[in-house]
Amino acid sequence: MAFQNTVASTPYNTIKLPDTLSVKGARFEGRGYEHFRNIFMQPGMLSQAAGSAYVEFGNTKIMAGVYGPRESDRREAFSNTGRLQCDVKLATLATRQRGRFGQSDQEREMSAALVSALSGAVRRETFPKASVDVYAVVLEADGGELAVAATAAALALADAGIELSDLVSACNVSRVDGQLLLDPSAGEARRQDGSAMMAMMPATNLVTHLELTGTWSAAQATEVLQLCMGGCLQLDLAMRASLRQTAPG
Repeated sequence: MAFQNTVASTPYNTIKLPDTLSVKGARFEGRGYEHFRNIFMQPGMLSQAAGSAYVEFGNTKIMAGVYGPRESDRREAFSNTGRLQCDVKLATLATRQRGRFGQSDQEREMSAALVSALSGAVRRETFPKASVDVYAVVLEADGGELAVAATAAALALADAGIELSDLVSACNVSRVDGQLLLDPSAGEARRQDGSAMMAMMPATNLVTHLELTGTWSAAQATEVLQLCMGGCLQLDLAMRASLRQTAPG
């Protein structure tokens, strides 16, 4: 499902950063400060997975797949709750890094954050002594990778029929030259002096993961968190619409 702005997608390697971020109240590519990039969501893309979703926020593109529930290989005592495992990988061509082997620190941090973002929504008591595995591959990186991965993973979990307390949606906000920018691109994020990333369950109004960097006054913190929540609410509507469109029958 596609939604939001009318700006055409531009290949990552052709973007030329402007001298300023905004002109007459709009960002350089034409969208407003509180607008998302072009967004595309498509659940059910991987036939071999229990559930899957492909999501684009502008030039950030992520595929998520869900496998399980399947018997856990843990050697620990029986638990009344199952296990959620997440693994985030950066595709070789997703960033400018080359010659990297093994899991990077960034991938490990993103994997742990993805577990944090999703755990509050997944009803693990419905698959005791079993595990659900979520794999997210960053096919192209242009800002907001963790938020896009969380959104794609939540869609994939829903597509897999995993019981959830609520969908999880996630977004980023950057502060650049004193202005709050929703869903920043990588070029905008490189100029930030503060940022927020929020994952939440909009229907229940519960935040599942929050990262805040930089120095914020109480008023500024309230403003950035409200913008994040508003962004998550917009995404929640689009996520539910994409699931309805791909539902059988």
